[in-house]
Amino acid sequence: MTATFDKLKAMLSAGQALSQADVEKVIAELGAMTEAETVEIESERHRLERDKQETVTMEQYLEAAKVLDTAPEGSPEYESALKIVEKYESGM
Repeated sequence: MTATFDKLKAMLSAGQALSQADVEKVIAELGAMTEAETVEIESERHRLERDKQETVTMEQYLEAAKVLDTAPEGSPEYESALKIVEKYESGM
């Protein structure tokens, strides 16, 4: 394992979100990683991002679907419910 990988892995393990600029800065400082290390770091970065996103429950989805059926299209309630339905249906 390279020093770059070890430092980035430690940062991710501490729960710190890393931007692409952060990764590039560490690479410039300590040197390049192997292809396998790069894949692992990117995978972990994406996992942390997904975990930070709030998931929509089935109950929230069903309630939002009811609002879509009753609220006037374009109203704030309709738009809010639409976001919940779209997020649930996209698998988030």
